[in-house]
Amino acid sequence: MNGCGNPPGRRRALGAGAGALAAALLAGCAEPSGRREPTAGLPGRAAPTSGASGRAAPTSGPSGRPAPASGASAPPTPGASGPARAPAPAPRRFPGLPVRIAHGPRDLPRVALTFDGRGDPDLALAALARCERAGARVTVLAVGTWLARHPELARRILDGGHELGNHTEHHLDLAALGESAAYEEIAACARRLRRLTGSVGAWFRPSPTTYASPLVERLARRAGYPHVLACDVESLDHAATRVASVTRKVAGELRNGSVVELSLGRPVTVAALPLLLAEIGRRGLHAVTATELMARPATGAARTAG
Repeated sequence: MNGCGNPPGRRRALGAGAGALAAALLAGCAEPSGRREPTAGLPGRAAPTSGASGRAAPTSGPSGRPAPASGASAPPTPGASGPARAPAPAPRRFPGLPVRIAHGPRDLPRVALTFDGRGDPDLALAALARCERAGARVTVLAVGTWLARHPELARRILDGGHELGNHTEHHLDLAALGESAAYEEIAACARRLRRLTGSVGAWFRPSPTTYASPLVERLARRAGYPHVLACDVESLDHAATRVASVTRKVAGELRNGSVVELSLGRPVTVAALPLLLAEIGRRGLHAVTATELMARPATGAARTAG
């Protein structure tokens, strides 16, 4: 994915935190991008040493969280083996907010790390494990065909305390499609998520960029998503080959309420995560899901960027 839709003039200069990250990289603190974590949650794969895979998904969020959008959830898939599981969280409507949401409240020390769900599943598992060891809850916007190849990852994401969303079925350019084809890209992924988790997912993010035209916004609402999740910090990790490029970009723009766009299955992203998570903690920020980021007391509300 590329393009959060932020005007260049709004990008902030690299701060002290970014400089600290660069120094750490020069000192050799970053792990080699080729190193892989023990994987967890998939049959036949080793469990992580951290015990993070045993974390249960949160059953409730911050008080005052808006009610789910109507008709967005469904019972668990019939015939599934093992104990019955509750449906995954459904999309939530945030009254007073526009369809496209690019960041959360600027007065609370929280950020949301959001990942495009596609790529190497082993790297995806390593990224999840690193986030869990740091106590971070993240949002994964999954491509439908990726889940078709790796359906077990849907529950692995949810069981780690994270949330799952829709990033279209084939990761096509929605702006280049006709209305019916664009809707089917959204709806097909929604159907797949419902079969796997009992819900269409917590959020929708268009492909290949986070920008949504008025038509795509309307189609997303028709598919059951009250909001489109954009971002205000784009990592550019899809084009990066060095950890320093990712950490400097994110650290230089990160602030209260940021929604950071990352890739789940790229080596450079997995290698950069320990430094990014450490920087988030150093600044006194908390990495939460996008839904948790937007939830706040009734006296305030999140805003869109740009």
